[in-house]
Amino acid sequence: MSVEAWTYGLVAATFGAYLLIGYRSRVHTTEGFYVAGRGIPAIFNGAATAADWMSAASFISMAGLISFMGYDGAVYLMGWTGGYVLLALLLAPYLRKFGKYTVPDFIGDRYGSDTARLVAAMCAIFISLTYVAGQMRGVGVVFSRFLGVGIGTGVLIGMTVVAFFAVLGGMKGITWTQVAQYSILILAYLIPAVAIAMKLTGNPIPQLALTSSDIAERLNQIQLDLGFSEYTKPFQSKSMLDVACITFALMAGTAGLPHILVRFYTVRSVRAARYSAGWALLFIVLLYTTAPAVAIFARYNLIDTLHDKPLAEARALDWVSSWEKTGLLNLEDKNGDGVLQLAPEPEANEILVDPDIIVLSTPEVAGLAPWVIALVAAGGLAAALSTAAGLLLVISSSIAHDIYTKLINPDASDAQRLLVGRVMILAAILVAGYFGINPPGFVGEVVAFAFGLAAASFFPVILLGIFDKRTNGTGAITGMLLGLSFTASYIIGNRFFGMEPWLFGISAQGIGTVGLFLNLLATFVISRLTAPPPLELQQLVESLRAAPPPTRHSP
Repeated sequence: MSVEAWTYGLVAATFGAYLLIGYRSRVHTTEGFYVAGRGIPAIFNGAATAADWMSAASFISMAGLISFMGYDGAVYLMGWTGGYVLLALLLAPYLRKFGKYTVPDFIGDRYGSDTARLVAAMCAIFISLTYVAGQMRGVGVVFSRFLGVGIGTGVLIGMTVVAFFAVLGGMKGITWTQVAQYSILILAYLIPAVAIAMKLTGNPIPQLALTSSDIAERLNQIQLDLGFSEYTKPFQSKSMLDVACITFALMAGTAGLPHILVRFYTVRSVRAARYSAGWALLFIVLLYTTAPAVAIFARYNLIDTLHDKPLAEARALDWVSSWEKTGLLNLEDKNGDGVLQLAPEPEANEILVDPDIIVLSTPEVAGLAPWVIALVAAGGLAAALSTAAGLLLVISSSIAHDIYTKLINPDASDAQRLLVGRVMILAAILVAGYFGINPPGFVGEVVAFAFGLAAASFFPVILLGIFDKRTNGTGAITGMLLGLSFTASYIIGNRFFGMEPWLFGISAQGIGTVGLFLNLLATFVISRLTAPPPLELQQLVESLRAAPPPTRHSP
């Protein structure tokens, strides 16, 4: 069977499974819609959390960034992994103990302010729309290459599938679908990694193949021979300060992402929240420790396959002609000698590769079986759709629960609230589809922006809301608005209006760290200059951190 036939078959089978799970998980209550009835077992919530968190950026783009940036690309690996640990240990158990539906719920009730709730809801919508744009681009990339349809058509197909299981089942449908999607995406990532590791090093374990073989040294020497600097040399494309800022922005952004935080509301207890965080970390580690190996294998194979090869011979390769049609791979004989050259100077480089195709194209470049190539395509779609579904529910809950139910119509019936939630998911999908067809950057870059916005808006007020009872609503509102507006204006100015990174050379991906500290400082200082929270709110904060009473056993 051809790659296309295998891809159609696997994508149809997985999409059919998602639709079936969504239909069988349909709900009729708001608690089922927003937090899956708080009945998800810890291990399955861990798998769903891993799928929700490991988006198209993790599956499709992260290895591509490391492959192109070398050592500096590891900033995404360190930031996203470290951020999850920060979230699991520092915030998740306390938020579950609080026992609400959403992050704006926590902020509104903790600070006793409807204004704080509204600002938090608007932040959640803005962050989620930015993040979902990267997922929809990932869907379009996979469809345009492997199924022979345009990016726009691919995005529309993905939107339809997500709409079905998200609208019918809400968080319950999304959770059980994400469990299936995690299984698919991890197999799709590990199987080709194991096969390529065996081919290049003779060791089938990618992590050991990278650390115990000479593959990195070989790649370093190839880079030097081509005029590049060593692949593993640090701080080539980014300064040390920018690397530190990006890492911290990704860490704090992970701990402030609303679609991840809400996952810990779906389990039965605080203890289950801790266990599900542990399971999720284990599931995440499987992919994240494999990504550097995939990055190095991919770069080695690409150079070996295309550099110093006749242009006609390269274009005769099936995978080259297929990826060239998508516009994400471009081969150009600039000096007219008929031979392709990879060069550090842009004007001399004749091989242009989009970072987003690295993981998707690697099995083809390595000559793996068609079913493996198709499985990777299905895995990329699973990663993108799982995260998109979680983000769409955040947008829906922010509008339907935090704004409509809490602020506009508190007397709305359960059926009315459920209807508004479903309508808002459909509206959010339409907006997400537009950004998927017209994204503001490649997948990993767009997602990094979302993490910076989350770091600058949510992380400080959640952190202080749990650990500082003196922080009040006035401080939290000021901090969120300052952090989000500064970070968003810096990113928009840099990406759309040609503004140079004027603050010590910190890039748009790292500016969230500055926004975070502005938020933290403003929240802390304004809270001290204004009236303290009411006594009942201070007691609420103390109760969040209080240890549970010891369990007494009868003799």
